[in-house]
Amino acid sequence: MPELRPLDAQLDLTLEAATDTAPTSRRDLFASKRVAPSILSADFSRLGSQIEEVMAAGARLIHVDVMDGHFVPPITIGPLVASSIADLVHDAGGAIDVHLMIERPDEQIEEFAKAGADNITFHAEATPHINRTLNAIRELGCLAGLAINPGTPVSAVSESVNDTDIFLCMTVNPGWGGQPFITDSPHKVDRLGAVVGAGTIEVDGGIDPGTAGGVAGAGASLFVAGSAVFGADDPAAAYTAIVEAAGAA
Repeated sequence: MPELRPLDAQLDLTLEAATDTAPTSRRDLFASKRVAPSILSADFSRLGSQIEEVMAAGARLIHVDVMDGHFVPPITIGPLVASSIADLVHDAGGAIDVHLMIERPDEQIEEFAKAGADNITFHAEATPHINRTLNAIRELGCLAGLAINPGTPVSAVSESVNDTDIFLCMTVNPGWGGQPFITDSPHKVDRLGAVVGAGTIEVDGGIDPGTAGGVAGAGASLFVAGSAVFGADDPAAAYTAIVEAAGAA
C-alpha cells in the first residue's frame, strides 16, 4: 500500500490548494465535465483489464463504491482494492474517486487516502460531524465530497458549502448497482445547484445515455456510471455513449 502523501507532493490537493487559481492536473479532472465508471459493476476477475479498457476510451475518473453492510445492506470493497488499482489509474493520467457509503466515515478516511484516493466522498446522513470530516479529508491531501440520498433535502449541505469540493446527488437509493434512475433527479440537481452555487455536482445511480443529458442540463458535471458501462458487452463503447449524451470530455 502506498505511503500517505505529504501535503506538498505531486497530488497537492490540500485545503490551501482548494483556493489555488492554478489547480493541479488531477484537480482539473474533477473540475471538468467527466463520466466516472464505477468498478462496483466490473468483473473483478479481470478488474485491471476492464479499467484499462475504459481508460483507453478516455475515462480519467475511476469511481470506487465502498459499502459496509450497515449504512447500506451490501458489503463491497475497501482500501486494499483502491490501493491495487491506484498506480494503474494514476499512471494512465487518471484519478481515484472514492464514495464511502459507510457509517463513521471519519474512522476510515485516512486508510483510503493512504490507498491513493484523490477524492473521498461520504454521506451527510452518516455522521453528525460533517464539517470536521470534510476538513479532515482535505488535511489528508484529498478533495472532499459530500453526498446526499434521494430523500435528503438539498438544504443538508448548506452549512458546508465552503468546506466541500464535490457535492454528490444520489439519483437512486444507495446500496445496489443497476437500479432505475429516479425521474425527479434533474429537478433535485437544479435545486442543489441553487444551494451550492459554483460547486461541482456529481450524480450517481441509473446514469446511462438516456438519463445523462437531463442531469447535465440541470447542472451536474460528474456522472458516475456502473452497470451501464461494465454491464455492457462493450464497456468502452458504452462509456463513450454516456460521454456524448452528457456532453462530457
